[in-house]
Amino acid sequence: MKNLNFDFTVNKETNTVHVTKDFNAGSALVWDVFTKSELLDQWWAPQPWKSETKSMDFTEGGRRLYAMVGPEGERHWAIADFTSITPKTNFKYLDAFTDADGNLNDEMPRSDWNLDFIDKGETSTVDIQIRHKDLADLEMIIQLGFKEGFSMTMKSLDELLEKLKE
Repeated sequence: MKNLNFDFTVNKETNTVHVTKDFNAGSALVWDVFTKSELLDQWWAPQPWKSETKSMDFTEGGRRLYAMVGPEGERHWAIADFTSITPKTNFKYLDAFTDADGNLNDEMPRSDWNLDFIDKGETSTVDIQIRHKDLADLEMIIQLGFKEGFSMTMKSLDELLEKLKE
């Protein structure tokens, strides 16, 4: 497998995380793995956790409700509320921790995600901006291991893309 760029930067002045990740796959396939629940569930969790989608409506104003399921069967629920979709090139959403019915957990921060998909022929790049309300929210997510967990999910995604291309 090629050595693919993965850049993870935290900016405490703007309360953002900026991730740039190259993938050894065309942008149409990369778009699909980010926007189809049956594919998201194969990589959107750090090992040994799994992602299980309860419902997903990938439309503006739609929502994905899913659980991160741990090795002991524990479940941490979350949502993605889709705020903007430009097919094949960009989508935005607000994420949050919730209960199994999608009710917000007010003790945990929400963040605003903006994902740009850049077609480079044989490869593609996803540029992700994750904005937090304030520095305390950003620092809480970092303390919870977001960088390590997200890095693991990107590795799982690389492996899934290799399988899907076969």
